[in-house]
Amino acid sequence: MKSYQDLEIYQISFELALRIRRLTLQLESHDKYEVGSQIRRSSQSVKDNIVEGYGRKRYKADFIKFLIYSYASQLEAKSQAEFLYKALNDESWLKITSDLDELGIKIHNFIKYVENNWKT
Repeated sequence: MKSYQDLEIYQISFELALRIRRLTLQLESHDKYEVGSQIRRSSQSVKDNIVEGYGRKRYKADFIKFLIYSYASQLEAKSQAEFLYKALNDESWLKITSDLDELGIKIHNFIKYVENNWKT
């Protein structure tokens, strides 16, 4: 692994953050600036915490800590996507919810991998 960009969880989280951004910018203004802003920030935090953790990968505990932050941001974004799906009855948010759930599983599995196999 030469870069955080080689991590599958980073690649998926980056693409999801872009999709979420595009979708939220299409919301009506009151949703765009309230829940839209919040889900944009939490989805970007998923990828950003992966990057920051990778930057500290030499210190296993720090790497794990930032991966856990990433997982928590994923849960936050998923909760907001579920809210938007229910509030707007828009199937695109159901797909985002599902994709965030799959990402959460991958992040969780990567945390376990780092805990058990990462050499510093």
